[in-house]
Amino acid sequence: MSGYYIWTIGCQMNKADSEHMACTLERAGYSPAPQAEQADIVVLNSCVVRGSAETRVVNRLNSLKGLKKKCPAVTIALTGCMVDSRVDDLRRRFPWVDIFFQPQQWQGLEDWISERESSDSAQRGGAATPPGGTVAAFVPVIHGCDNFCAYCVVPYRRGRARSRPLTEICSEVEALVERGVKEVTLLGQIVDLYGNDLPSGPDLAGLLAELNRMAGLERIRFLTNHPNHMSPRLIGAVADLDKVCEHISLPVQAGDDAILSLMRRGYTADQYRRLVTDIRRRVPGICLSTDVIVGFPGETEEQFARTANLLSELRFDKVHIAAYSPRPDTIASRKMEDDVSREQKESRRGRLEAMQLRIAGEINAGLVYGKVEVLVEGLKGGRWWGRTRGDKLVFFPGNPDLVGRLVPVRVDKSSPVALQGMPV
Repeated sequence: MSGYYIWTIGCQMNKADSEHMACTLERAGYSPAPQAEQADIVVLNSCVVRGSAETRVVNRLNSLKGLKKKCPAVTIALTGCMVDSRVDDLRRRFPWVDIFFQPQQWQGLEDWISERESSDSAQRGGAATPPGGTVAAFVPVIHGCDNFCAYCVVPYRRGRARSRPLTEICSEVEALVERGVKEVTLLGQIVDLYGNDLPSGPDLAGLLAELNRMAGLERIRFLTNHPNHMSPRLIGAVADLDKVCEHISLPVQAGDDAILSLMRRGYTADQYRRLVTDIRRRVPGICLSTDVIVGFPGETEEQFARTANLLSELRFDKVHIAAYSPRPDTIASRKMEDDVSREQKESRRGRLEAMQLRIAGEINAGLVYGKVEVLVEGLKGGRWWGRTRGDKLVFFPGNPDLVGRLVPVRVDKSSPVALQGMPV
């Protein structure tokens, strides 16, 4: 049987896209290959949201040059946010790549399959189960973005916001549940804008309510949100719907109003504080994660200190910290000077990471001797692992096959990144 190999970097949307491509290839009779050297087609699903991610993609592309020379018949494809409508430069830089297609523009892959497979063989794979297990799955519900934050390349690569119809999403989730999926994460660049472009709705809260009624589905998550669009109705859905997990990803990006304005975020630090206060009041015990960019053009040490103070004050369960890097086409790269040195950026990132490690450790230590519900996803190092409704990673021992089960666990130990315990 012919093989495929997909290399993925970047956000959950990229992971969902890779699952879609894997399913497409498996329905055409292809099976996953353990490494690129054993595949008939190698797909790189790229990310350029950060300079470090783009460097990794370029290095991976360069590493495939030797494979193409050794095995000319292998097909190499590049997709993801590195690819826009202007591919001539990419073809010049990477002439050994055979196919370039933009995110979610599947025609390039489908054309390749149709050229090689007859109509009979295209059905031999049957319905493919998404890779990565059968417990949790990503489901994109809105593609693209209309916000054009100054630092972000996503709207230029994934296009304007486009919500998927309710019936289409429900059918996909039903199919996943039939395959054994217990938890779905609804995805969007700004997921809380879901439905704004649909004439008859629903909004994200309505979609959550519809999925909450689905038999066999145990948990629902959604990300990523924008503070400007986290409505009281959506917060109420998290509070009231029993399958919607008490976990919200709410990127703040900075704690200084001048930097937030330059970033074109559309809110102030105090407005963000009030939103977090309201969420915690409506949903007691909510776990919150956020994203922060340090070293944005013009950021002074005093402005950085305001960001650090905000994180110290609000005490998030998780903080994803990135150093600013200019991205092609973005407003910041065109109009602002990248004037914060690499050393300053790394120093600021390191200080925030050390502070967040302490905060996360203190939060998780407060869970010791308590009981948490874990959706078991797999076995690692002789211990079962899974996540709580608040997205805490938990490890515990056990003998029977527990994959896909909801297991109550008494927490005995904690660290900043995980919990350990015993099944109750």
